[in-house]
Amino acid sequence: MDLKQIESEALHLPLEERAALANRLLLSLESRSDEEIAENWLAEAQLRARELDAGIVRPIPAEEVRRKARALLR
Repeated sequence: MDLKQIESEALHLPLEERAALANRLLLSLESRSDEEIAENWLAEAQLRARELDAGIVRPIPAEEVRRKARALLR
């Protein structure tokens, strides 16, 4: 079966099935290796550290975060 046939059949699926298929296809594009994930986390941590050091953002104490989260859950 070629791409055109697959596309044609997929477009004839009911809306909910097309949405589920589209979601699965998108998720398949996002799969990253453990190494890529670790590199992304490191880059994010370095960015946040630079923002803290430069005073761009201010740290929030864990207790304050917990208090706000609990308030949101009520």
